[in-house]
Amino acid sequence: MSKRDYYDVLGVSKNADAKEIKKSYRKMAVKYHPDKNPDNPAAEEKFKEAAEAYDVLSNAEKKQRYDQYGHAGMGGAAGGGFGAGGMNMDDIFSQFGDIFGGGGFGGGGRQRGRRVVKGSNLRIRLSLNLKEVDEGVEKKIKVSRLVNAEGVTFTTCGTCHGSGQVTRVSNTILGQMQTQSPCPHCNGNGKSIDKRPSGTDANGMLKETETVKITIPAGVEDGMQLKVSGKGNAAPLEGINGDLIVLIAIEDHDTLIRDGQNLHFDHYISFADAALGTSSEIPTVSGKVKIKLEEGIQSGKILRLKGKGLPSVNAYGKGDLLIHINVWTPQDLSKEEKKFFESCKKSDTFTPNPTRSDKSFFDRVREMFG
Repeated sequence: MSKRDYYDVLGVSKNADAKEIKKSYRKMAVKYHPDKNPDNPAAEEKFKEAAEAYDVLSNAEKKQRYDQYGHAGMGGAAGGGFGAGGMNMDDIFSQFGDIFGGGGFGGGGRQRGRRVVKGSNLRIRLSLNLKEVDEGVEKKIKVSRLVNAEGVTFTTCGTCHGSGQVTRVSNTILGQMQTQSPCPHCNGNGKSIDKRPSGTDANGMLKETETVKITIPAGVEDGMQLKVSGKGNAAPLEGINGDLIVLIAIEDHDTLIRDGQNLHFDHYISFADAALGTSSEIPTVSGKVKIKLEEGIQSGKILRLKGKGLPSVNAYGKGDLLIHINVWTPQDLSKEEKKFFESCKKSDTFTPNPTRSDKSFFDRVREMFG
């Protein structure tokens, strides 16, 4: 099969500068990297093809020869070649110091050698009340997780001799080509279980119940997920422990409604208290506060208590407590009470006469969310 044009491989034009070529190769390398596409021969081939193209186009001398003569001008050294030059996967990864800033793929280099297995994550649901959200809390919960049993012994893989990889050398018309892949005998671990105690599974693991301490910061919201590193299931063959994922669920409060950092409270007062004014106790997350309601307060008015809401995990300070005033209209009136209100109907005092200080519904909405 004929080789594809190197510019087409990287998706750049023939006028592309070195910066554009490098950027395109980085994108291709990340997309088709073997670590992101295990056991995917097609992705591996695209990864090698992109590396070969970059090896040529990033070198001024090779690029000039390729631009003039095409693939024929590269001879056996195309791209440092997957040909006579003997370019293998290690040669490809050596390019990553230039492409990914000196540290290799992902900043830390591609781990050559045995594959490190990570244990599976565990997930739990944790319910909190508003007081715990307001103050933050430390919880101790029991978690059943897989752990490596004591007394398990391992033996070095006889196929890869502990490296976790096998190297294959194939002869092509362009020369020798080396490829490395995970060892099929030990699945890339470099070792296997020799002896294991009774009562353990095939990987020498067993279930244990552990008490895990979880610190919940103040201001968490419903649906948030917190991670406790290393407290998931252990990995076989001395791998890395999984994590414990904690899903936060906020319990409904009896009287307060949460809206982000703010809290809302519906406060009902009598017709007489609205007309004469009164003092009321208002519940908050941390206790009760006393407020004074002025004479003639209107139903629908919103009072704001600064700093009586909830904190945020991402910001300083607290939200507010918004008190919604609701005047309760009497429904079952006695004859005397009806007579009283009949007389009030003729009074100018009881005739609605809103002023500019009496906010409209839309003003109250703006105030509530302001």
